[in-house]
Amino acid sequence: MHLKKKIKVGTVQINNSFSRQSYFPYSVGLLQAVARKYLKEPDRFEFLLPIYSRISVGSALERLSDADIVVFSLYVWNKEISLRIAEGLKRKRKDLIIVFGGPQVPERDTESFLRCNPFIDIACHGEGETVFTVLLEKSLGRNWADVPSISYIDKAGRFLQTPPGERIEDLNKIPSPYLDGIFDPLMDANPQEGWVALWETNRGCPFSCTYCDWGSATKDKIYAYDMERLFREIDWFSRKRIEFIFCCDANFGILERDSDIVRYIVEQKKRFGYPKAFSIQNTKNFKESLYEMYSLLSENGLNKGISLSFQSLNEDTLRGIGRKNVSISNFKEVQQRLTSSNTETFTDIILGLPSETYNSFAGGVSSLIENGQHNRIQFNNLSILPNTEMGDVEYQKRFGFDIVEAKLINIHGSLTADSVEEKQQLVVGTDTMPKNDWIRARAFGWATALLHFDKVLQVVFVILNKRYSIEFRKLIEIFMDIDKRYPILKSINSFFIDKAADIQNGGSEFCESKEWLNIWWPADELILIKLCTEGMLDEFYKEAGSLIEDYLKKSHLSEYEGLLHESILLNRELIKLPFQEDDRDIHLSYNIWDVYRAFLKGADTPLKEGDYSYKIDRTSSKWSSWEEWCREVIWYGNKRGVYLYNVKK
Repeated sequence: MHLKKKIKVGTVQINNSFSRQSYFPYSVGLLQAVARKYLKEPDRFEFLLPIYSRISVGSALERLSDADIVVFSLYVWNKEISLRIAEGLKRKRKDLIIVFGGPQVPERDTESFLRCNPFIDIACHGEGETVFTVLLEKSLGRNWADVPSISYIDKAGRFLQTPPGERIEDLNKIPSPYLDGIFDPLMDANPQEGWVALWETNRGCPFSCTYCDWGSATKDKIYAYDMERLFREIDWFSRKRIEFIFCCDANFGILERDSDIVRYIVEQKKRFGYPKAFSIQNTKNFKESLYEMYSLLSENGLNKGISLSFQSLNEDTLRGIGRKNVSISNFKEVQQRLTSSNTETFTDIILGLPSETYNSFAGGVSSLIENGQHNRIQFNNLSILPNTEMGDVEYQKRFGFDIVEAKLINIHGSLTADSVEEKQQLVVGTDTMPKNDWIRARAFGWATALLHFDKVLQVVFVILNKRYSIEFRKLIEIFMDIDKRYPILKSINSFFIDKAADIQNGGSEFCESKEWLNIWWPADELILIKLCTEGMLDEFYKEAGSLIEDYLKKSHLSEYEGLLHESILLNRELIKLPFQEDDRDIHLSYNIWDVYRAFLKGADTPLKEGDYSYKIDRTSSKWSSWEEWCREVIWYGNKRGVYLYNVKK
């Protein structure tokens, strides 16, 4: 009996690591699960273990050397290395079929993409599950005409594109790679890994922001998986001791049933201890049910920060990007309620959006702080994704985008040498924010992060805002125009300006430090590390006090000396540092700590003079080295927005 030769299929979905953990290659896992269920002769195909992490090109070529078909899932963070692997494979075997899909495969000019990368046989568009089984069936005769949603160059050199397939309305037809055991061999082969689960409960996005390919890729109708399937997947995560679930839904919380999903995750954590964290991209329209959901996550240690995203507060910008935010008053109410229930939040702001100016950017940031965001604003540089409306050249011309190709580096990523650098298209100037203004806005973001969100001067800023109604923007900006009387402050501002200029010239968004954990740090975090480890913290506070005092004098404000001195004293003592042997008792003439803590929760506690004593709890958290402190406080603490010691009355 003649046995048919097995067709070996390789899959590649290279993800970034996350705190020493690796993401499951979910997209290609879905494809393998679909193929195993729907192929006419599934035993004819043998799937190799997927390549899921950033290994060397040589290692990838060796692992894929026996494949007959190799499928790549392309994202902005893996494009260059995926292309390099594919080119190397084709050089070794001309008959190998190479398929590229994913959000980084361009929809607008696929022909140029294929002609620039002739080693790619097929480019897939849209949902891969509708394409994959047919593609594998047709690979036997290499006749692609009946495969939906693909582009290719035929033997005659003609560019061809097949009609798009329909969206998958019944998602339950897609088998689960978790429940069907797709990842079991991968886990067995890599027992050293801690895994992060990528997870969908629905697909679709009702919004159409021009910078985002979520809505454009999946259209506006939301389709959902059945709850029974989702509960079984949660069971799988718990039994397999998966610590972190990253939910890929565009707007988790938009469906009423999402509260039931959260409750079930909480139940399973109580029962099994896993998962330990559930990360979501929450819907921007808050409903009452969301408060219960977020409170449950926080109370059970599953919350890694609730995103209250704005991207911009400028109305012209919002019209230009097709986005409508919640009102700032609604944001304030939501922020206060979540903060009062100890639910941590953060807010996204994008630098470089259409019609944004330096003034509107800085004013928007200040407004968010004024209205309760004291935990974290994530300042994201605008990156152009190919399949967004913003990826259209005419759109870019309309708003005068100045775009540079820059290195793409993972925040807190390792400095380990990688022969393949990833790239991104960053907007570093527009017709309303010229390049010099962009540099100032980028520096303003880092200064805000350092002084307020890293909490270096947050106590001081809150008290000055409370006592004198000084806008947070003004408090930050006085640290950006520094003369030679303040050498440390001037060097910090110069560092931020130089780093922003470096990005405009194609440099990394982050700062490398071989000395401190050998990773890439955000500019504000690296400055904080230097202030603390190089013994400059006391001099920093001395200069800061003098600078603020000078501003208050020029503003003709009075009776600030004692209040300013004590605010700076308290803020300095609250900064977490290693090698602290004893708790610290501090006596103040003002109720600064009470006013500060109330302010963070949106409460109005009046500033009073008197005799106030506080105990700073420094001994319950100890770090035996600067390296441990960098990791536990600056890196991990930053994710929780925690830089200050606890205080007891």
